Amino acid sequence: MGEALAPKELELLHAWWRAANYLSVGQIYLLDNPLLREPLTLDHVKPRLLGHWGTTPGLTLLYAHLNRVIRRDDLDALFVTGPGHGGPGLVASTYLEGTYTEIYPHIGHDEEGLRRLFRQFSFPGGIPSHVAPQTPGSIHEGGELGYALVHAYGAAFDHPGLLVCCVIGDGEAETGPLAASWHSNKFVDPVRDGAVLPVLHLNGYKIANPTVLARIPEPELRSLLEGYGHAPYFVSGDDPAAVHQALAATLDEVVAEIAAIQRRAREDGVRERPRWPMIVLRTPKGWTGPKTVDGLPAEGSFRSHQVPLAGLREHPEHLAQLEAWMRSYGPEELFDDGGALRPEIAALAPDGPRRMGANPVANGGLLLADLELPDFRAYAVDVPAPARSTSEATRVLGTWLRDVVRSNPQTFRIMGPDETASNRLSAVFEATDRAWAAEIRDGDEHLAPDGRVMEVLSEHLCQGWLEGYLLTGRHGLFNCYEAFIHIVDSMFNQHAKWLKVTRDIPWRRPIASLNYLLSSHVWRQDHNGFSHQDPGFIDHVVNKKAEVVRVYLPPDANCLLSVADHCLRSRDYVNVIVAGKQPALNFLTMDEAVAHCTRGIGIWPWASTAVDEEPDVVLACAGDAPTLEVVAAAALLREHLPDLRVRVVNVVDLMRLQPDTEHPHGLGDREFDALFTTSRPVIFAYHGYPWLIHRLTYRRTNHHEFHVRGYKEEGTTTTPFDMVMLNDLDRFGLVIDVIDRVPGLGERAAGLRQRMSDERLRHRAFTRETGDDPASVRDWVWPGGPPAAG
Repeated sequence: MGEALAPKELELLHAWWRAANYLSVGQIYLLDNPLLREPLTLDHVKPRLLGHWGTTPGLTLLYAHLNRVIRRDDLDALFVTGPGHGGPGLVASTYLEGTYTEIYPHIGHDEEGLRRLFRQFSFPGGIPSHVAPQTPGSIHEGGELGYALVHAYGAAFDHPGLLVCCVIGDGEAETGPLAASWHSNKFVDPVRDGAVLPVLHLNGYKIANPTVLARIPEPELRSLLEGYGHAPYFVSGDDPAAVHQALAATLDEVVAEIAAIQRRAREDGVRERPRWPMIVLRTPKGWTGPKTVDGLPAEGSFRSHQVPLAGLREHPEHLAQLEAWMRSYGPEELFDDGGALRPEIAALAPDGPRRMGANPVANGGLLLADLELPDFRAYAVDVPAPARSTSEATRVLGTWLRDVVRSNPQTFRIMGPDETASNRLSAVFEATDRAWAAEIRDGDEHLAPDGRVMEVLSEHLCQGWLEGYLLTGRHGLFNCYEAFIHIVDSMFNQHAKWLKVTRDIPWRRPIASLNYLLSSHVWRQDHNGFSHQDPGFIDHVVNKKAEVVRVYLPPDANCLLSVADHCLRSRDYVNVIVAGKQPALNFLTMDEAVAHCTRGIGIWPWASTAVDEEPDVVLACAGDAPTLEVVAAAALLREHLPDLRVRVVNVVDLMRLQPDTEHPHGLGDREFDALFTTSRPVIFAYHGYPWLIHRLTYRRTNHHEFHVRGYKEEGTTTTPFDMVMLNDLDRFGLVIDVIDRVPGLGERAAGLRQRMSDERLRHRAFTRETGDDPASVRDWVWPGGPPAAG
């Protein structure tokens, strides 16, 4: 059997790799003299050397070899790189294939273009050192490790013709999310999904230490990867010609095996879970770089991780060594006199959109089509009178989502950590199953390879799958228990940063928003208690740029339907929806809900006694449980203090509280003052930590009169009403607040205040004795009767 590469093919492929490595080193070091047409001096070198070399030659090697099979087989391929520190390698590769210059015409294929390419890298006003949104073909920055493989699988779902090559650094392989990501192969349907080819790149070192997987015996590593369900192929060495031949032969074999797996599933009807191939590539860290620096090993050691030759001004010998390193690639053999890549090397790039940097899948907005959304109004609950009937908001939403799934069988998925049914979205299983390619046994429910609901007990995987799915042009929803969405705080950070940056990159088209539905929330953890009580994800989200984040707290089922429809239609946002799953009061008809959610904030006349006149007090609320308590407090005030002018204001869109100068949804000062007054006390019952409301409103005229009640880290396994009492959010406590805050009311309502305190004690004692809330609270409804005229 002959070699995979003919001699001329090997020569050209190696030349491409040399060119990519040369350009990568140039980006890290050079300001000028890009082709070394004159001896290298300190004036040609950047004053601050930033970037990472160690992982780069492995990435450029794989990119070159993938180009070969793409051209030969006309593959539709995407390149996801876990080692984000390989940024210069991906910039170099997309420049060589022509994509970079097409997107950034000022960085041309000539000597001046090379100078600009080098100068911009990790330079003020230039581009980051990671595989950032500015890099063509990227859907994954990789600055934070652990998410490459899960993003790759998210990209492959519902893209049956796509091959996603995912390079996993051996440092990244030590992270928890990456360790869980290997299980994604149990969720791939070889009929309707694309394929992921993981490449575990073992170069042996992290920043300053060896890596775990590079130091365990190869049989142990093989067993580990086989245990994950893969068929691993090993390629290793430090001789370029030998590695080229071995990698080419291995890629030929694994690409053929992937095609065979898909053919068996799609044409022959074979349904058992395949053992997908993967590659373990073992090459030296910093390969082709300096062998030693200052008498210490560089290539093949942790010292090549970042900038192997630093302190050039203090160490002139390093400058000479840098020049020798760069000249070792033979730039005069790679680029012509004008600075363009020689035609025979440039011809190795695939054509048009088959170039990995130009694949439209990596710019998902180019492929994005609007969802076919059923009219949410048709799913409304009947509300003949406010606060006198109940429904389970997320169960109602589930019926709408069921039909969203039916109408969008290839472009919409629901992710969640085994909580879709728990969060009362079970109706979706009338339209689809859970994605599951592993063993199915008698008695299992709603499991199928082509399911549209993806459940796994890893919030990291749910988030990563959805991010990859959205970034490649589709839509989705992530439902989760509120307390445990914190597990993906950092992943949310990175996605929000990606969205923020791409807004300023014209060629990056808008993608579908990342939609969170947080249920089983802080106020109704009847079974789980304190460990499941944390509403702080909202605080985390609002730290991000205002143009990216949205937070919604629909008070009832009809409002939830309206908000969900809006969020699934939106682009380039992170939408956080917090909604309860337990039976709760219905407040608004569908028409009222649409109007209220469109405003995002508003007065509820039926619960108020002061609508068109100045109130004595404003009762504000955001969230379903706080809204219930505010409405109940308003009813108590109406009963016991009928002359008190009370205004009830409900907030659906939390960002409406910010000034319009701070957030696109923010209220102008005049509108805010009209709702909340400029001098009257505002008793605000809020779903989460109370200080967030102060933070959002601190610039308002009347901020000093805002008195916020919310979750203050008091929780346990207890009844719903005891829970709000523990955090001073209950209706009796809110009435006491009103009495204490409205000037002159304390003296004339002392008796009522005492009765409210007594009610709190009585209800607390009742829960301790019976284990339940009194029926007067548990089954409370609005007492009825026409609302007072303004």
